[in-house]
Amino acid sequence: MTDLSTPIKPSAMAMDAHLSGLVLRSVVIGLTAFLTVIDLFATQAILPALTRHYGVSPAAMGFAVNASTFGMAVAGLVVGLFSPRINRRTGILISLTLLAIPTSLLASAPNLAVFTVLRVAQGLCMASAFALTLAYLGEQCSTIDAGGAFAAYITGNVASNLVGRLFSAALADSLGLAWNFYVFAALNLAGAILVFFTIKRVPPMHATMPATSPLIAAIAHWRNPSLRAAYGIGFCILFAFIGTFTFVNFVLVRPPLALGMMDLGLVYFVFLPSVVTTLLAGRVASKLGTRPTIWGALAVAGIGLPLMLTARLPEVLTGMVLVGVGTFFAQAAATGFVGQAATENRGIASGTYLACYFGGGLVGTAMLGRLFDAFGWPACVVGVGAALAAAALLTFALKR
Repeated sequence: MTDLSTPIKPSAMAMDAHLSGLVLRSVVIGLTAFLTVIDLFATQAILPALTRHYGVSPAAMGFAVNASTFGMAVAGLVVGLFSPRINRRTGILISLTLLAIPTSLLASAPNLAVFTVLRVAQGLCMASAFALTLAYLGEQCSTIDAGGAFAAYITGNVASNLVGRLFSAALADSLGLAWNFYVFAALNLAGAILVFFTIKRVPPMHATMPATSPLIAAIAHWRNPSLRAAYGIGFCILFAFIGTFTFVNFVLVRPPLALGMMDLGLVYFVFLPSVVTTLLAGRVASKLGTRPTIWGALAVAGIGLPLMLTARLPEVLTGMVLVGVGTFFAQAAATGFVGQAATENRGIASGTYLACYFGGGLVGTAMLGRLFDAFGWPACVVGVGAALAAAALLTFALKR
């Protein structure tokens, strides 16, 4: 049995054990993240099929699919505020178990309104598990190990983007839309089982720390210029990411590219480099500093934007790779920064960050969807570039 909180204290006599334990812990952390958020972006791979199924516009379907980010923003904030009084293990288990319910009900959603509500419910459950796991890692890992732990968790998030989209496209293409959601509900339950066997029982944080009003703690975090900037960076990152990977689907299936559903799923191998590079984010941030790391990551994402405006598939795919690598790397660095910059009430800080992060996804879907419907893909790309530039400016305020 692997315990996520097992401290790793390397010595000259136990270096091999340290390395193997570190690798195993990273795998478990990444797999937990993978099964927690696999539903979040997998549905984007079947956006064109869902648009035809419900007979709506790309912007309307894109908003419905990404309505999960609204649930995640709300849950991230609520769980963050009450985090000191929530048992980490129990909260994560309940969240992942309940997540399977709206996921399975999506298979029979009769209209777009019901579909949207169920996606919001998914977001509530996903963010609860996500926020509690981040708080758990921040509290149980040492300062030295925290960067690697957060990077492993974000890497699992990246992998869920790749495998989830591929799996979703394959299932919908071979078995139909309904079975797509049934299988993902089973994966949610698998995540609950993994947590049951890998996260040790820990007492609620109010038993080991001074009783502080959650609202006062949240306000104190907002008064911290560095944390406030990190929240804004998170907002901009998902704004840009969702704007890119939601609406590029419609570009890929239209002439001149005109990809089929299975081909569209295979396109998301563009996330494979991100799975590798994101693991390095904690180490890079430790050596270079958080600000240079985020600036470099945002620059990589920005270089990819003009490539996605071409009519040639290799250039478009290269642009998608660069945007994926850059945004995920920046997210890992920003998440790790929040976990370390908040010296107390880390659960509240992580929850607030996630609320801003997923709020950026919801706002990005709404704003960039309107730009896409009214002015086309180039206008959408300009909006993504503006979000990346805003994140770069906010990075100046990040100071330990």
